[in-house]
Amino acid sequence: MNNTDNDLLKQYAECRICPRNCGANRIVGNLGRCRVDSRLFVARAALHMWEEPCLSDMEGSGTVFFSGCNLGCVFCQNHSISRADSGKEISIERLAEIFLDLQGKGANNINLVTAGHYLWHLIPALKLAKNQGLTIPIVYNTSGYEKVESLQLLDGLIDVYLPDFKYWDPELAKKYSFAEDYPKVVKPALDEMVRQAGKPIFDEKEHITKGVIVRHLLLPEHLMDSKRIVEYLYNTYGDRIYISLMNQYTPMDGLEKFPELTRKVKESEYDELVDYAIELGVENGFIQEGETAEESFIPVFDCEGV
Repeated sequence: MNNTDNDLLKQYAECRICPRNCGANRIVGNLGRCRVDSRLFVARAALHMWEEPCLSDMEGSGTVFFSGCNLGCVFCQNHSISRADSGKEISIERLAEIFLDLQGKGANNINLVTAGHYLWHLIPALKLAKNQGLTIPIVYNTSGYEKVESLQLLDGLIDVYLPDFKYWDPELAKKYSFAEDYPKVVKPALDEMVRQAGKPIFDEKEHITKGVIVRHLLLPEHLMDSKRIVEYLYNTYGDRIYISLMNQYTPMDGLEKFPELTRKVKESEYDELVDYAIELGVENGFIQEGETAEESFIPVFDCEGV
């Protein structure tokens, strides 16, 4: 690790990476709102087959699951890593090696899942891997709860942004993610992602190489909130982005305080959302068909490939 890398890591001393602005001194072992200190933890690095077709296809997306999360949704399907209960400590150099290992396995891309709270590890790791021969697209897979200033530091390093747009209503964001400001934060963050990545570009195999895909997970009982999000995305960005509408919500344990979230999404709810998107004029989109709310979407976080 060089002096520049050390200077980057010092940014964890009073952490302001994300909109939480918690100010934790992660260097001395204090945990940020992301539930991790200044060490780098990864829970899984493997080919993943359940992303959008333009990301996974037959070869798989080279998915790296980072431990911890700055949002902490009550219904999180990956709660064992979002709560930092799983993961192995690694170095910046090892992270770069993991990227290259996944490329060697034939991955279509490197898919960074919830990596924002490790920004000062991620930047040097990406630069190191690129210097050592990493050429496949880099995908930044995020909840959307990002600061524009932090995203700007990734300009030129990320090819494809894969953000969520979770909530339109601040009260829902407060109730389920303890982040009432989520709707206010996600909009400028999306603007910055679109500015950086531009309109979607696909290669001859129909794999995305540049652009933005915005995901929205339909929650039970919240169809109207979802419709407002789809309407905003289409009216704001048109064909400059793809919209991925997801029906894979899976009820997890511990939701007794949220009875509305203890069931799967009804087929009729999802069909109504898809029909609404079509009526608006959305053409650049992905939908899920059939019974997708299954465990196949939730991998085992056993430190495979780490």
